[in-house]
Amino acid sequence: MVREQRLDPEVEVLWEDFHAEVNVPSEQLRQWLLTRGSGETAFGPDPDLNLPEPGRQILAVLRKRKVDLTPEDIDVMREAVERIRSLTADKPRRGNADDEWRHSLLDLGHDVLVER
Repeated sequence: MVREQRLDPEVEVLWEDFHAEVNVPSEQLRQWLLTRGSGETAFGPDPDLNLPEPGRQILAVLRKRKVDLTPEDIDVMREAVERIRSLTADKPRRGNADDEWRHSLLDLGHDVLVER
């Protein structure tokens, strides 16, 4: 018999919030971060290690199952949700045409052009 692991209800809500705010699929986020992190230097044998933060941490959480979350993952999720909500609440006058604002959100795995 397989026992279902019960998670803290707060973590359950955070998991849902995280996946609602981080609306970019993991592979698309990885490609975006690789583009952002490429700069002038070449990637080593494991390009994921050179991905910009906190995107690399967000990507790692996206690749996990809920039952495998660590306390550090929960912190990453909480911070990502807070940062995304803060940025979207403070939308610049140019809105989606503001590349710096939009790229800041994409770095966190949120694309403002994706319909909810």
